[in-house]
Amino acid sequence: MPRSNRNDNFIDKSFTVMADLIVKLLPINARSKEAYVYYRDGLSAQNDGDYAEALENYEEALKLEENSTDRSETLKNMAIIYMSNGEEDRAIETYRKALEANPNQPSCLKNMGLIYEKRGRIAEEGGEQDTADRWFDKAADVWTQAVRLNPGGYLDIENWLKSTGRSNVDVYF
Repeated sequence: MPRSNRNDNFIDKSFTVMADLIVKLLPINARSKEAYVYYRDGLSAQNDGDYAEALENYEEALKLEENSTDRSETLKNMAIIYMSNGEEDRAIETYRKALEANPNQPSCLKNMGLIYEKRGRIAEEGGEQDTADRWFDKAADVWTQAVRLNPGGYLDIENWLKSTGRSNVDVYF
């Protein structure tokens, strides 16, 4: 039974009913509608912390979805799960796929930077400054791209770029 038929929460159930009505009324093909149902069920499972079920639904959605923006959104959500599960390399790979499908995803770049920055801090704490600097530079590269795509949206990142001297632009707005 699809997750959308199991929602016990009134708000989730109401949203699902409204979303289903909208999908039925939209002039899109059946394949895209089915992809959306899998995506929606994946998102619901992800929000409930059922990551295995979410990933299964996202995989099914990707098999059906042809729209690159929608594929990118699905991949981004999968990468968030991988990141939450500590599968950082897999998360980075999936963020890259999401960016290939839609390069205008600053949150993918932001999250990749979080992984790189974390790795830099770990290397720094281990006394490996050269390795730390390489990770910090990678973080700066993707964070600079994210800030350019979303000026003013990541003030903490802008401050980090400026305070570490890794900012290669003076004005983001």
